[in-house]
Amino acid sequence: MQIFLISLIAFLMGLAILVYGYRIFLVLLPVWGFFAGFWLGADVTSLILGSGFLGSVTGWVVGFILGLLFAILSYLFYGIAIAIQAAVIGYSVGNGLVTAFLGLGIVAVLIGVLFAVVVLVLAFAFNLQKYVVIAITSLFGANALLISILLLLNRVSLQDLQSTGTSIIPMANDSWLWLLVWLVVAGVGIWTQLRTNRTYEFRREIYMEGWG
Repeated sequence: MQIFLISLIAFLMGLAILVYGYRIFLVLLPVWGFFAGFWLGADVTSLILGSGFLGSVTGWVVGFILGLLFAILSYLFYGIAIAIQAAVIGYSVGNGLVTAFLGLGIVAVLIGVLFAVVVLVLAFAFNLQKYVVIAITSLFGANALLISILLLLNRVSLQDLQSTGTSIIPMANDSWLWLLVWLVVAGVGIWTQLRTNRTYEFRREIYMEGWG
């Protein structure tokens, strides 16, 4: 029952983000800021201490503090909020893919940082924030959909997700073909969001009013 409920939540959340990710992402920036900061703090702590993801009290504390800081910044500064989310998701995708194929180590961290920088440059230097948000939410939503299915099929366990701190590595460890499916589903999400958000532009005034 626990696996079923978690899978159902992940499936519904993934579907919503895959199709409506751009709008959901911007409206819930402080919430995403907290989770992005929490994951980044816990992940970096696990690399430094050599423990599993959230395998130590220090990881929880650092993750919570960084998550709270990112949430506050996301609430106060709209531009910084988008930069934080884009960089953290870029890092997680790059780090997760390299770790899945090459293992843990400094290479995975460096590639993750490189992905984060590339995403930031695309988002701000070329004024492509909207399209970067659509791309990363589509990737996130597609990943959540696949993980929910793999959990139900018992191809991935909750222990795998907890120990690695990412859903990319367990998915790739089961079969690299899932990575191809992930990219295809994400591509469908990108196409759908581009069509539905063709004339939609999120205004900062609406964002600030929504959060008081």
